[in-house]
Amino acid sequence: MVQKFLPEIVDGDKRVLIIGGKPVPYCLARIPQGTEVRGNLAAGGKGVAKALTLRDNEIATSLGAVLQSRGLLLAGVDVIGGCVTEINVTSPTCFQEIYDQTGCDVASLFVDALEVEIMAVGGK
Repeated sequence: MVQKFLPEIVDGDKRVLIIGGKPVPYCLARIPQGTEVRGNLAAGGKGVAKALTLRDNEIATSLGAVLQSRGLLLAGVDVIGGCVTEINVTSPTCFQEIYDQTGCDVASLFVDALEVEIMAVGGK
């Protein structure tokens, strides 16, 4: 994979979570440390929970409708400097870090959305 270098990475690669077509109000900015330019937590990035910016919310709201229409209940959108760099549908992580730093219970939001989805398709 080739990706244009975005100098805004110094502010972090933000993981914006979308659950049930709606953005979670907090994201996790994965901020590179030292001379590393990758913000991934596995590469030593520091995870800092932040409230969504207007741009983050705009992106997540727009993508949320499309993802939900395709049957995706949960997705993680990576944003650097207001640009979408990746959409994760198999491993949208950062629930725990957001909860630990903000008290926003992302796991409960997901379970609530899952229950709504089950009821919508005739579950009990």
